[in-house]
Amino acid sequence: MSYINNSLKILNTFNLKVNVYKVFIIKNLQKLCQLWEKYEKKCYPCLVLGEGSNVLFLNNFYGLIIFNRIKGIYIRESKKYWDLHVNSGENWHKLVKFTLKSKIYGLENLALIPGRVGSALIQNIGAYGSSIENFCKYVDVIDPISKKIKRFNNKDCQFKYRDSIFKHKNYKKYVIISVGLFLSKKWVPNLKYFSLKHLENYQITPQKIFNYICNIRKKRIPHPKIYGNAGSFFKNPCISLKQGFKLLQIFPNIPYTLQNNCIQLSAGWLINQCNFKKYLYKGVTVYSKQSLIILNKFNNSLGIDILNFAIKIYNTVGNKFDIWLEPEVRIIGNYGEINPLIYFKNKK
Repeated sequence: MSYINNSLKILNTFNLKVNVYKVFIIKNLQKLCQLWEKYEKKCYPCLVLGEGSNVLFLNNFYGLIIFNRIKGIYIRESKKYWDLHVNSGENWHKLVKFTLKSKIYGLENLALIPGRVGSALIQNIGAYGSSIENFCKYVDVIDPISKKIKRFNNKDCQFKYRDSIFKHKNYKKYVIISVGLFLSKKWVPNLKYFSLKHLENYQITPQKIFNYICNIRKKRIPHPKIYGNAGSFFKNPCISLKQGFKLLQIFPNIPYTLQNNCIQLSAGWLINQCNFKKYLYKGVTVYSKQSLIILNKFNNSLGIDILNFAIKIYNTVGNKFDIWLEPEVRIIGNYGEINPLIYFKNKK
């Protein structure tokens, strides 16, 4: 366990100058439970984070923040599968690199996604035609007060696009401690995402897909040490077939995919049509190479400035297209997480 100062400046990728009452980095489960129990008894709110890569702090946090560094990767194999048991404090990208080095393939499409394994499950991370739900066998969680451990199988987790049961109120009392992943020994490249299809013409390998995706992400997503950001701020919206085909008649160039009787649109394209690349609000703007990324451009903006900028995007896109974007980033207030959807709806 390490105690660090009360500033979260270097511990959130938006580079916001916010403080916290107490912040700890922990490396074992026993210490996590001890800290949680101690500060909850004092009526302080408690929050567990991985790398602060998908959160927006509106202001100072009046409680305890625990950064999870409980590590460990354990491998078993059967005739057809590799089974990995991974502790939640492992860095996600380093896990992907580890599997490739170990000749265990399948996670390469999820390369260079920031954060830790635990937060990856909460968010159901996904990229380039793949998501963690495709490989998740189970998730182990603990109630830090009762110290009871519970296992959720894949179906129990209720994975959806950038969503899982762990994002919902009744399950926030749990802390994810480990995940079971299964990866087939018979590797089949996942090239269904449109920007990967051209790779079908090459002698493709898992390492080549990994390298290609890393290069794309480095070009499209700015490093948070240069421009504070949390990657994609909004989810790509899914709308009904009726609304989608009607919209395509008016805007035939909208990028879209068909998904389970709905049409998923590119949120970045919608934002780009509203000229936000020319808009700067209190040091906040969208990234020139990807409008879905909101930047703390000079690393001196406030959390509320970023939120107000996002609300401006929400209303402008909604009024132009009648599509109301849903935030992907978790919004944190003085005492805990704020439901972003409700917050944005109240600002229409």
